[in-house]
Amino acid sequence: MGPLPAWTVALIGIGIGAACGFTARRARLCSFGAVEDVWIGGDTRRLRIFGLALGVALLGTQAMVWTGALNPALSTYVPSAVPWLAILLGATLFGLGMALVGTCGFGSLVRLGTGDLRSLIVMMVFGATAYATLRGILAPWRIDGLEQVALPVPGAVQGDLPSVLAWFGFGNWRLGIALAASALLVLAVLLDRRLRRSPRLLLAGVTLGLGVVAGWWATGVAIDEFSAPARPQSLTFVSPVGRALYAVLTTPEGLLDFGIGTIIGVVLGSFLSALFDREFRWEAFDDHHEMRRHLVGAVMMGGGGILAGGCTIGQGITAGSMMALSWPLAIGGMMIGARLGIAFLMEGSIRQIFRR
Repeated sequence: MGPLPAWTVALIGIGIGAACGFTARRARLCSFGAVEDVWIGGDTRRLRIFGLALGVALLGTQAMVWTGALNPALSTYVPSAVPWLAILLGATLFGLGMALVGTCGFGSLVRLGTGDLRSLIVMMVFGATAYATLRGILAPWRIDGLEQVALPVPGAVQGDLPSVLAWFGFGNWRLGIALAASALLVLAVLLDRRLRRSPRLLLAGVTLGLGVVAGWWATGVAIDEFSAPARPQSLTFVSPVGRALYAVLTTPEGLLDFGIGTIIGVVLGSFLSALFDREFRWEAFDDHHEMRRHLVGAVMMGGGGILAGGCTIGQGITAGSMMALSWPLAIGGMMIGARLGIAFLMEGSIRQIFRR
């Protein structure tokens, strides 16, 4: 098979997004719901499903890197200096926004496919804020301010764990680390009897992980470098939403993009799933209080997601599949932000959690 043109890669993005949207909606798989289960009920089942997705993505991605088919240095996730302040601040804001909206960017797209008009408003505000932070009025503040506070990677190597270990003289443990971590993440799921009896959750986790691998393959291995920039990317749902909104308003040819294709696909897959289960219905805000909470959350997620370098999927699974050094910072910030947001929603004040 020859190299794939850009429009074909966009169609692949639609297909990957549709598969993820269809299975995630049927399984009720939501990243904020998984975090909420842990913080409130001590239930780690849905979080472990995301671990399953990470395990599948990690093994497939690192296999391509190990064979030389995929070059991590061409992606945006492994720079030679980690902007830790921007990542921590952005991830915390994203977590807070998740709590206010009730789901993440990916979850909002899934909800939109089921007829939730609240998610349409959220995605418009989310996308506008994301693009303003990425390339618009807030970009100088991000680039010349927060991202200047960065921690150089030792030896100026690419910012992933295997590269740093190799620089310190531990050898090339890339595939070994990937195998061990993937095995632990998969075992954490398979050893739970309740999860073994939840085929929809298992299928959603595997599909999400394979979707990340397929994204890396389509944009970093199979694409025709002469028809599109050679910038490998995979599933993430922050900057593509902003770029999609900009393309719709200004340059429709910009829609021929893998990331934008995945957004369209997630909504389409969720829509087909809702029709299949006869659960499609129109929903809107109950009152102005709910609308205000969603709008504030959308702004936090849009700006915070760009600062963090991705969402719960983009950093949690896609960056994780690259073993990026930014991964623990982003995940930690999102978990903290979500917990603070939950405290605010339940008790009306974030201060209560600190008093405890």
